[in-house]
Amino acid sequence: MIPSVKDFSVRPFLVCLVALLLIALLAAAGQNNSNDSTAKPGAWSGTVVSSSCNADEAFNESSECVKNVPGAKLALYDDTNRVMYGLEPQESVTAHLGDSVTARGTLDGETIRISSIELMSIGLAVGQKAPAFSVHDQFGHVQTLDTLKGMNGTVLLFFRSADW
Repeated sequence: MIPSVKDFSVRPFLVCLVALLLIALLAAAGQNNSNDSTAKPGAWSGTVVSSSCNADEAFNESSECVKNVPGAKLALYDDTNRVMYGLEPQESVTAHLGDSVTARGTLDGETIRISSIELMSIGLAVGQKAPAFSVHDQFGHVQTLDTLKGMNGTVLLFFRSADW
């Protein structure tokens, strides 16, 4: 037997329905607010440049990018992605103009809120022994540090092509 409308109390049903709708709307609003927050923790590497310089100038390593320009702020140029990031607080980067650094902190929009900054070290120091390795050369032969060693030592050069 199908119950008739008389068997239900309409008012409590409507109150429950409205309450469920309000809960659903509040939950959706809470999800939207959490997604709107763009602050993302991480680490970004690049060169500290003057904000008076644009990404194209920084990519071309213009000398203007590493000059202290009055009124300009310092920014981080990421040459992998060709992106300029603002840096805050500025006091933590003033000594690094022109340096390659790794900045750790949170990204808020286009600004990195720095928690720490350190100079990047690329490659080995002069005189430091290279770690053991094996790699295939252009002919498919396996090469190691020992197989490449000449009478006066070894010089290794890694070239990153522009189309990586």
